[in-house]
Amino acid sequence: MRPIPVAVHVGPFVFHTYGLGLAITFMFAAWYLGRRLRDNGYDASWVSSTAIWTVVAALVGARVIHVAANSSSYIADPVQVLEVWKGGLSSFGGILFGVPTGFILAHRRCREVPLRTLADLVAPVLLAGWAVGRLLGPQLMVAGGGHPTHQWFGMYYAGQVGRRLPVPIFQSLMTFAVLFIAWQVEKWVTRRGGPHGLVMAVSVGFWGTNRFIEEHLWLAYPGHVGAIATESAGLAFAVAGFASAATLLVRSRGQRG
Repeated sequence: MRPIPVAVHVGPFVFHTYGLGLAITFMFAAWYLGRRLRDNGYDASWVSSTAIWTVVAALVGARVIHVAANSSSYIADPVQVLEVWKGGLSSFGGILFGVPTGFILAHRRCREVPLRTLADLVAPVLLAGWAVGRLLGPQLMVAGGGHPTHQWFGMYYAGQVGRRLPVPIFQSLMTFAVLFIAWQVEKWVTRRGGPHGLVMAVSVGFWGTNRFIEEHLWLAYPGHVGAIATESAGLAFAVAGFASAATLLVRSRGQRG
């Protein structure tokens, strides 16, 4: 069985499926955020321009953190740093640069939306974007698979020998599960009138847990610095998210009491 094609040739042009997939994902996320804002009675005219800057910041951050965590692989051939179509984007780097950029711009352009409310509106968008992006990005890139496997669900990936765990598919399914949880939490918060910020907190907690599980079980190799950093960051996100959720719930009950 041949690997999934990672490039499409149209005449003299070459389109990399990884880049095309990410572009579709970003457009989907911008559309979904605009829809959620409008459904909740807020102006969404600012979303498109804000999304462009957020995407740029996220891509830069994702690449910078990935290269920094895997510097030994780029020292011999620095030109590879620019070859983003081959993959190599850190999810945590994208979050570190992209999310703050998006929130700062959104707060400036749509001040009528409280920050916690904005966070709850954005959380499902980030989860949906991540779930779709796993299928349209890493699943279609060079070396997108996980550890070698002989299981029936193993897949072939360009740049990797033999069947590999289809980690992007696993990631997508796990994230869709978290998205379903986020939607249920959102319904609960809406019925109770708060606490605002809980949807984001729960989403961060479960997403961080997922990232630790994915890296630890399917991607990491013992002693690899990048893997250790990813696992540690995942745990940090999980602790921060669940701790924030617990704090919001305790404060909400105290105010109601």
